[in-house]
Amino acid sequence: MADYDEESSWKLFESDPACFNELFTALDVKGLLVDDLWSLDEASLTALKPVHALIFLFKWVGGADEKGGGAGSYDEEFPGFFMRQVVNNACATIAVLNGLCNIPDVQMGTELTQLVSFSDGLDFETRGEVFTSSNWLRTAHNSLIPPSAISLSNLGGQKTSEDAYHFVVYLPVLGSVYELDGLKTAPVNHGGYNEQGEGWTAKAREIIENRISTYPPGSLHFNLMAIRADPLPHLQSRLDAATTTGDSSTAAVIMEQIAIEQEKRDQWAFDNSVRKHNHLGLIHSLLLGLATTGGLEGAMKEAKVKYQQRKEKAKKEGTYTEE
Repeated sequence: MADYDEESSWKLFESDPACFNELFTALDVKGLLVDDLWSLDEASLTALKPVHALIFLFKWVGGADEKGGGAGSYDEEFPGFFMRQVVNNACATIAVLNGLCNIPDVQMGTELTQLVSFSDGLDFETRGEVFTSSNWLRTAHNSLIPPSAISLSNLGGQKTSEDAYHFVVYLPVLGSVYELDGLKTAPVNHGGYNEQGEGWTAKAREIIENRISTYPPGSLHFNLMAIRADPLPHLQSRLDAATTTGDSSTAAVIMEQIAIEQEKRDQWAFDNSVRKHNHLGLIHSLLLGLATTGGLEGAMKEAKVKYQQRKEKAKKEGTYTEE
């Protein structure tokens, strides 16, 4: 059984739309979802419109790029919602809430709405303490962590250093693009944007590309997702209209788009069911079966060879880091 600290802690959150959409469900957020954004080019952003916010994951380097990759400035009088991160591993949920709570007319569940209302008027750090001390919010954040049958935390083994990754959110607020990073003292205002053409996402692209450029060429330390309007209601409305007017060709195209969206949701649901499942029993049975049939030693040797091959390949590619 896990100890109190284990039970009361925030767990690492995976950077995957399936995880964020599960969190949206737990928070009872309506009309929005999180989608992968594979490129920052105009076509990719246009395909997801309307985009309300961008969630950016990056390898965190302490003391570097304090203003977030641009000529930004801290806005201590930020008129919107912002909270600081005061506990480890909560940055994903904090980034999401810093984004959601600044989207006009966003529909959220009763518990979250009450928490936002309760924190109104608090300073950034105190608001972070209020939110991260909420048991139901922590439970929602940790909902995709499988139940652990064993704990390795108290075995006394040597701890290894790991790369730290961090979530922040970019979005437009009152005509400016803001970076909301819970590890910073205040929101960073990156200035105004041209409302014509691409709108705020063009400015956000510039900011994010500037940040990425501070890392070595070819670095794979980033992930980008968009908080966008759920396209299904709009697609269903268009399908109903096309069906009513007898426009079968348009209806066929829209039905295909709906099928793609539904397939994506089915995949998210499957991925999350796998995440929630405790695989220790399966692993134990497989190892026991290998040992019983005399195949365990051979499998271990083969695994060591494959690991060494991957290690040497990573060294040649310059992507290997010592554990």
